[in-house]
Amino acid sequence: MTTAISETPTRPGTDVPYAARLDHVSKAFGRPGAAQQVLDDISIDVAPGEFVCLLGASGCGKSTLLNLVAGLDRSSAGTIETPGGRPALMFQEHALFPWLTAGRNIELALRMRGVARGERRERAEQLLELVRLKGAYGKRVHELSGGMRQRVAMARALAQDSNLLLMDEPFAALDAITRDVLHEELTHIWESTGVSVLFVTHNVREAVRLAQRVVLLSSRPGRIAREWQVDIPHPRRIEDADVAELSVQITEQLRGEIRRHGQH
Repeated sequence: MTTAISETPTRPGTDVPYAARLDHVSKAFGRPGAAQQVLDDISIDVAPGEFVCLLGASGCGKSTLLNLVAGLDRSSAGTIETPGGRPALMFQEHALFPWLTAGRNIELALRMRGVARGERRERAEQLLELVRLKGAYGKRVHELSGGMRQRVAMARALAQDSNLLLMDEPFAALDAITRDVLHEELTHIWESTGVSVLFVTHNVREAVRLAQRVVLLSSRPGRIAREWQVDIPHPRRIEDADVAELSVQITEQLRGEIRRHGQH
């Protein structure tokens, strides 16, 4: 059985029951009889405007799951629905085109959406302002810091005008201070736009800092081990006592999953 991905185009903010629904999704790689099961029977709903973090040890299938939701791969079983259309995707690497300016990188996404040429620059500059890079339209990629490049990548993802943003460890390669600043920026963007976010990380504190809900995946194959609702009010800081306390609880569960599956 292969994945059925349903895409009924709607605008962000449209009254839809969920931004994404994964129903008994499994994924195996390899030929029949010698396949490696990576994901097993995953069912998750992401509500409109909800921020969900997928957390787990390396190799548990987090990125594979995100690729399935993005439509970059097909699952072996189960169904995936994204009622708002194709999700926007942001990777760990910024993947900006170095021969284009920051603004032109964003305009490329707008062009692919069919936005009229005369509107693209204004919209690109609005998105740069949203990610707090006002005035950076003409800057080349090599002129931008790592954090600035990720902000441009975020603006380009938002230019796709999807109601679901998929993020695959987008801040993992950044230093701690830059990552902390971008946590604030992402929270600001999420609250400003109402976009739903499905965010992959192996960093427990990052998950608790950002998410409304944390979903822990077990390893080999990835299954949902446990979920937590994060009721800590925003703004949150990585060093807040409430963030630290919940992070300790989740870390203990994660360690248990790692020990159970023999990961090191």
